Amino acid sequence: MNLGTEQNPLKVAIVGAGPSGFYASEALIRSDLSVEIDLIERLPSPYGLVRSGVAPDHPKLKQAIQVYDKIASNNPELNYIGNVTVGRDITVDELRNSHHAVIFTCGAETDRKLGIPGEDLAGSHTATEFVAWYNGHPDYRDRTFDLSHENAVVIGQGNVAADVSRILSKTVDELKNTDITQHTLDVLAESKIKNVYVIGRRGPAQAKFTSKELKEFGELADCDAIVDKNELELNEASKAELAEKSNAGSKKVYDLFAGYAERVPSGKSRRCHFQFLRSPVEILGSNRIEKVVIEHNQLSGEAFKQSARGTGERYELDTGILFRSIGYRGIPMPGVPFHDSWGVFPNENGRITENDSVVPQMYTAGWIKRGPTGIIGTNRACAVETVKSLIADVSQLYNGSPKTGRDGIYPLLDERKVRHINYSDWKKIDEAEVERGSVKDKPREKITSVEEMISIIS
Repeated sequence: MNLGTEQNPLKVAIVGAGPSGFYASEALIRSDLSVEIDLIERLPSPYGLVRSGVAPDHPKLKQAIQVYDKIASNNPELNYIGNVTVGRDITVDELRNSHHAVIFTCGAETDRKLGIPGEDLAGSHTATEFVAWYNGHPDYRDRTFDLSHENAVVIGQGNVAADVSRILSKTVDELKNTDITQHTLDVLAESKIKNVYVIGRRGPAQAKFTSKELKEFGELADCDAIVDKNELELNEASKAELAEKSNAGSKKVYDLFAGYAERVPSGKSRRCHFQFLRSPVEILGSNRIEKVVIEHNQLSGEAFKQSARGTGERYELDTGILFRSIGYRGIPMPGVPFHDSWGVFPNENGRITENDSVVPQMYTAGWIKRGPTGIIGTNRACAVETVKSLIADVSQLYNGSPKTGRDGIYPLLDERKVRHINYSDWKKIDEAEVERGSVKDKPREKITSVEEMISIIS
C-alpha cells in the first residue's frame, strides 16, 4: 500500500512549534499526500521566538502568529501536543517507531560565548536570558537582572543587541501598553541605568542593525543616541563596502550613525552609546562583574572579508551588568546527531546526517538546520526545502509495517503522567492572557508559569 494515501497517511512528528514547525506543517498539508502531523512543543504555548523573542514594542512582527493560528485551527491534519519535552518525556526513538518521519524545528536556544576570563561572573548575561525574561518565557521568569548601576554594556551590534539596548533605554511609559510582562516593568521602573554602551568588534560599516531598528534610538523619549564622529572614519575597504549597491542597508545604517554624531545631546536622563572597533577581553570582579576590559581593534582584509584584530590598547569600563549578543547557537538533543562547533543538527537539504551518511526518518528545518540567519519569513523557504526532501524519500519511509502516530505516543505520555495539552487548551490560555491584558490596556498579560497555564485548562 502506497504511503501518503487516505488508507495509509504519511505520519510526521514535528518537534518545535515555532515558525519553522508551522511552515513545515503547512508545506506537508499543501502537498499531494494524505498526512497526519503531530506538532510537539515543550511549552504549553506555541509560536517559539515570535512569542518569546520578538521585542514587545514591535507588535507588527508578531502578526505572523495569525498565520500560524490559521494553520493550526483550519487543518484537521495538524494535531498540537504542548507541554511535552522530546528527549525527556518521550524519546526520539519512540517517535521514529510511531511516525514515518520526524522533523526537528527546535531552533537555536542559547547564545555563543565570548570565551574570555570572567564571563561567568554574576551580572554577566546572555541576551537570550534577558529577552526571554522580558517576554515572559517560563524558563526565565525567575531570573534576576541588577539594574542598580549607572552603566550597562551590550556586546554585539545586531538586532537582538538593539532590542536589549532599546528596552534598557526606554521609559516605563513607552513600554506599559505593550505585551511586556508586568514583573519586567516593575524592575525597569527601578532602573538606575544612565548609560548603555553598545559595543561592536568591527566598524560602523559592518554593524548588523537594520536601519529601521537603529532609527528608533533617535526617537526615544528620555534617551539620547550618542556616536563619536571620530569613530566613523572608514578605511578604504569599508568605503568600498558602503559604495556597493547591494549593500544599501549598511549605507543607511552608517548614515544614521553619522546623523547621531552631529546631534547635540538634549539633556535626556539616559544615553545609548554606539561604539566600534572594540572587543571585551576580560570581565573583572570579586563575586560579580565590576568592570569589563575593552581592547581597541583594527580592521584588515579586503572588502566584505575584513577581520578585526586587537591593537593591544586597552581600557577598563565600570559596569554592573553585561549582555553578550554575538549570535545564537543550537543545543544537543538526546538521540539526534549534533555538530558542536556549528551548533546545528548536521544535514543535507534538511536530511539529518551522521558521519556524512543520511539518518533515515530524521529531518530538520529552521535555525537548528542552518544556523541563526534570516528573518521570520526566511524559515518558510527553509521548511519547504526540508519537506521537499522528505516527500522525495516517501518510498523509503514505508517498510510495510503500520505506524501508530499519535495513537502510539499518547499512551506513553499518560503512563508517564505527562500533562500534555492540545490546541483548544492553548486557546483557553490565550484568551486568559488577552483578558488579563485588557484591564491594563495591554494586548495581553502573559502567563509566565507552566503550572498556572495548566491550572487554567484544568
